[in-house]
Amino acid sequence: MPAQPVLVYDGDCAFCTTSVNFLTRYVRPQCTVTPWQFADLDALGVTQERAEHEVLWISPLGAVYGGAQAVAKLLLRAGGGWAWLGGLLTLPPVRWIAHGVYRLVAANRTRMPGGSPACALPADRRPGVRPAP
Repeated sequence: MPAQPVLVYDGDCAFCTTSVNFLTRYVRPQCTVTPWQFADLDALGVTQERAEHEVLWISPLGAVYGGAQAVAKLLLRAGGGWAWLGGLLTLPPVRWIAHGVYRLVAANRTRMPGGSPACALPADRRPGVRPAP
């Protein structure tokens, strides 16, 4: 398992990449950030299908959080005011709302700022993507 948390995202999706770049620049969580296309998913204990479906946060102990809860863990790890927001995202009913908003955004990421048509394609059909072994 990794020594520090790992954030795994879709590196082929322009919206996802833009979002992660914003988070690493302004939120500055203490974690390793990697696109799933370059991550050792087996070693992290996640499947490609799950990594294609949502952003993932893998703790040093191997716990895996996806979607809005991955974002909450990232914010908690960043500390300060971000940690307060991350904590809020873990509490019902905010957690339920955050999950719904995350799924809505994920389903429409091609329409989001920075999104591209490649975001809508399954990973194996995206231009320049190698097939999984």
